[in-house]
Amino acid sequence: MRKVIVLMGSPNDWPVMKKAVLTLRDFGVPFEVHVASAHRDPHRVAEIASRARDEGAAALICGAGMAAHLAGVVAAHTTLPVIGVPLASGALGGRDALLSTVQMPRGIPVATVAVDGAVNAALLACQILAVEDRDLAARLEEARKGDRTRLREATEAFRKELQEG
Repeated sequence: MRKVIVLMGSPNDWPVMKKAVLTLRDFGVPFEVHVASAHRDPHRVAEIASRARDEGAAALICGAGMAAHLAGVVAAHTTLPVIGVPLASGALGGRDALLSTVQMPRGIPVATVAVDGAVNAALLACQILAVEDRDLAARLEEARKGDRTRLREATEAFRKELQEG
């Protein structure tokens, strides 16, 4: 199975981006993690992105706050799918990062999830890998079934509570 590369612009991004890593781990998807700033270490970011395909990556997840240029810089250096996670930080609470991540120029796409949406970024990466991996596709379907079951159980619990109360 190909791996997913998870990048974050700062060590401060780890509490959110860790959720992506744990989700990938839960689905048995290999990953590697890097802290590399698009502004402070642009050459390293370009190197990671440029070598990603040759090193076995199928997708990259990039989390960054405020100016949030990381996903765009990565996307400029690879044709692999790039998933941007805008992070809540600064005075605008992540809205600036969301706009910076989603507003890419034609030809340099970045799939963008919600602010702090690291779990959805990992799930999207899993779905990309599952196009050619039936076992992973089955694990994703089982997870969805589990979500539906938990919602139905919650509905029943609320109904029971209302009948008793």
